[in-house]
Amino acid sequence: MPYLNHELLDRVSADDFRNRPPFPWTHIENSLTPEGYETLRSTLPGTDAEGFNRNVGVKRAHGQMSHDRYMLHYRAGLKLPDPWREFIDELNGPEYHKFLRRMLGPRNYICTFSWHYAWNGCSVSPHCDAARKRATHIFHFNDPADWKPEWGGATLILASDRKLPTHSAPTFDELTVAGAGGPAGNGSLLFQRTDHSWHGMKALACPEDKLRKIFSITINVPTAQVLWRRIRGKDPDGFPLRAA
Repeated sequence: MPYLNHELLDRVSADDFRNRPPFPWTHIENSLTPEGYETLRSTLPGTDAEGFNRNVGVKRAHGQMSHDRYMLHYRAGLKLPDPWREFIDELNGPEYHKFLRRMLGPRNYICTFSWHYAWNGCSVSPHCDAARKRATHIFHFNDPADWKPEWGGATLILASDRKLPTHSAPTFDELTVAGAGGPAGNGSLLFQRTDHSWHGMKALACPEDKLRKIFSITINVPTAQVLWRRIRGKDPDGFPLRAA
């Protein structure tokens, strides 16, 4: 079964994406087929799955606040429900990489994958990604019927009226919201990394028994750092290439 809505992805304008301020980004509605979306949402790995970690208070560079969340990072050999293994195979396949090259430029890309689940009070402080990351593609997996907009959870595209150092820790008050995506419904947010591609998520206000659930694709370029990590048996994010 195909999961990506290739017919719709083929219609996404690369020119509109590249020229959109404050940096290249687009929110793509119905980026998965209806059947594919429901299948993936109903088979999401639980927080008790092998390899899921609860990250709290992890120190970040440049004085940024910790990004508290449950996180599962994909590695070859990881035990996953069949639909998710099939979806990752599709994301590593030629059609998705054709889409990436059309949107981001004709280069070779190395994708890494992770599930992020966040609870009440969690936030993602404004930041720019590492230079090895060409772009990020975030798929939302909260049921619209079960997630209220006032709980928050959207990934915010942020702009500044002055140039901020990439290696810094601005607050949300120093930035303005230029766009947003998620966290509910069959949609995805694609944004390209630049020296001013600030993005983040304000603190969640959801009930204690709810989690914001996203699946994130990091689209890496083969920098010297990435190649050195590969020699050492690690992926671009620094994780072992294979599950233990």
